[in-house]
Parts: sequence; C-alpha cells; structure tokens
Amino acid sequence: MPGVDAIMAARRAESFAKRSIKSSSKQHALRRAVSMLDLTTLEGKDTPEKVRGLCRKAIVPVEVPAGRPALDPPVPSVAAVCVYPTMVPVAREALAGSGVHVAAVATGFPSAQYPLNIRLRDCADAIAAGADEIDMVISRGLFLSGRFDEVTREIRETRAMCAQPPKGSPAHLKIILETGELETLDNVRRASDLAIEAACTVPGLPAPADGEVFIKTSTGKVQPAATMPVTLVMLEAIRDCHLATGLRIGMKPAGGIRTAKQAIAYLVMVKETLGDEWLSPHLFRFGASALANDLARQILRMQGGGYMAGYDVSEA
Repeated sequence: MPGVDAIMAARRAESFAKRSIKSSSKQHALRRAVSMLDLTTLEGKDTPEKVRGLCRKAIVPVEVPAGRPALDPPVPSVAAVCVYPTMVPVAREALAGSGVHVAAVATGFPSAQYPLNIRLRDCADAIAAGADEIDMVISRGLFLSGRFDEVTREIRETRAMCAQPPKGSPAHLKIILETGELETLDNVRRASDLAIEAACTVPGLPAPADGEVFIKTSTGKVQPAATMPVTLVMLEAIRDCHLATGLRIGMKPAGGIRTAKQAIAYLVMVKETLGDEWLSPHLFRFGASALANDLARQILRMQGGGYMAGYDVSEA
C-alpha cells in the first residue's frame, strides 16, 4: 500500500475550511449537520434522567425562545443517541416513535482489552436491549503489533453478531479505529482499509447494504480525537472502496468537533471527496454533543439576528 503524504493531507484538509459559503447554503448546512448528529453521553456518572434529557434534546435539538417566530424551515431531529449498553432500555423508551436511533458502544469500549467472547456478549446484550446501532472499537494493541488477522476476525465476528443477533433486530455497525492511538496517517489508512474489507467479507453474509457499516475515528476518550487530516484519509479509503466495489461505507468523525464552523468544513470535505450521496445521516454522522448547542445558536442567530449566549440554549 502506498504511504500517505502527511503534508499534503494536512494542506488539503486545511483548504476545506476556507471555502466561501453563501448564507442560504449555510442555513441548509446547519440543519443538515443537526440531522447527522449522534448525541452522546458516555460517562461513569450517567443516570437514567440524564439519558432522558439527552433524548428530549435529540428529538427537539433547537428550542425557540419565547417571543420568537417558529423556525422556517424547521430543524430536524438528530440521527441517534449513543449510550452505554445499560442505558439502552432507557433511551429506547424515551425515543419511542421519534425516528431517532439508539446507538450503543460495546465490545469492551473504550479499550477493547477484553477477551473476544466477552466483547461479543456485550454486543449481543445491547442489541437484545433494543440498540439499532453498535459502535465497536478495535484492539489497537493487536493492530500495532501487526496481528492484522486477529483484528480482522474480531470485526467479522462483531458484524456477524450485528447482522444475525441471537435476540433482537439486526443492527448497523460502526467500527472505531481510535485514530489518536494509531500514531501515523499510514496506520490510519491501513486500519481503514482493513476494517472496511473485514466488515464487507464476512463468511456466510452478503456484502453490507449502503450505510450498514461505518468507520469511525474515535471513542472521544483519547486525544487527539477527530481531526480533518485523519478524517480525509478515512474518507479516501471509503472512496476507493466505492470505486472498486460499488459499496457505500459510512463515516463518523467523533470527538473534538465543537463549532458549527468546523462542522460545515467537514461537510465540504465530504462533498468534495465522496459526493452529495454521502451528505446524509444514512452515510455520515458527527459524534458530538457540544456541537449541538453551537449549531442551535447559529441557526437561531441567522433567523433572529442576535447571537444567543451559551446559557440561552438548553443543555441535555
């Protein structure tokens, strides 16, 4: 595999943040970014009420202050709420009928330093509890040791579990590479290619449908998390897979994307690397919660003319 030119990747990634965006296009982009959010809470102090609050925000991401006109066009709900497996039943109940998906981190999140059978049971339990999507994390220790066959096996067995769970409905799979621990862009590209190929070549299963498999940058527990050069390299792996096979793999940058301006730069990068088809929550997500409030503030500013303070936007 040819190496990644890190300097050119950084320069090209930087260029996406310099595009001139018209006001009408910006309004559309802000709403599109909201629809692509996976609102996330993954803390040891998570409680059922905190998850319910996050779910309420997921359904209505932008609350219009009293005295202001309704937003036109309206703001969509987010794509999903992402929680630990123990909180899946709470999220499932709170989101019932909303169209917002329930995502669960599993497979020994965030370290993946557990035996594979335990990680697969974690995945199966989350699906049985009602998770629509599973965010798994690969073992970086295996990958950095060059034990690629073992990483391939864990991805294939996890996708098989998602596609044919013992209980519950099939779930989509997002494969977290934890790029902050992969050390180089060459490793990011190799891990992206490995994850895509492993998920698409599971014995006994057909190739995934569009958006059934995602690759994802980070757990949010390691810094750096999502960066534009890393995301660009992963998008290029997805592009090359699509050109070679016709398969459409999804992408989820997660961690560190906090402002509407950053989100729009990522959307520009997706459009120019993969095309308009990927500008959909079906194929692109943001793993973020802080981003939701800045998107809300920007949408309200463009509608009402005044910039909202941070405390004017509800927290989950």
